[in-house]
Amino acid sequence: MAGLLTVPRAAQETRGRCFRRGRETHAEQKMKSVKATTMMAFRRAQTALVGAVAFLLTLLALNNLTDYDSNFHYVEHVLSMDTTFPDNHLKWRALTHPIFHHLFYCTLILWEATSAALCWLGAIRLYRSWKSDSVSFHHAKSLAVYGLVVSMMQWLFAFLAVGGEWFVMWQSPTWNGQDAALRMFVVTGMVLLFVSPSWEIEEDMR
Repeated sequence: MAGLLTVPRAAQETRGRCFRRGRETHAEQKMKSVKATTMMAFRRAQTALVGAVAFLLTLLALNNLTDYDSNFHYVEHVLSMDTTFPDNHLKWRALTHPIFHHLFYCTLILWEATSAALCWLGAIRLYRSWKSDSVSFHHAKSLAVYGLVVSMMQWLFAFLAVGGEWFVMWQSPTWNGQDAALRMFVVTGMVLLFVSPSWEIEEDMR
């Protein structure tokens, strides 16, 4: 009788283990599905934001090319320092010759166009890597990161440092572009912070 009772008990234990494995497998599959959906959402969001920055920078470059005189006057006045404080002791830094104005302005336009091109290429590369593994997708971010950093350097260096402090455009009540430059720097920086993390790789390594 003892032997007869042992067989059903062993079978029940086997069925119980199989059932638990089935539940665990189902839970793991569901978790993987949730992770994949979330991962794809983040990848699409990162691509969209990089593309949006590329579009914005493209518009800036096109506007400056097709309406050259509007922002050229801004550059002209900033470099000439003709609207800073009258008793400003830093006016020896002023560049009044038109060739410097055109050279500086064309450099800004080329800078914007370069940043835009890098961001466009970065967005395209991210789009093509949507279905790649986490390491490949992270490596695909390089062009986007370069484009965003190059753009941030323009607003920080050319506008805030050179324009704002060297040519002290903060003293000008009319030709002060620091607020706009700071806004662009912050927007671009926020996109960079959203795009650059490698949390997918860290999640896969767990």
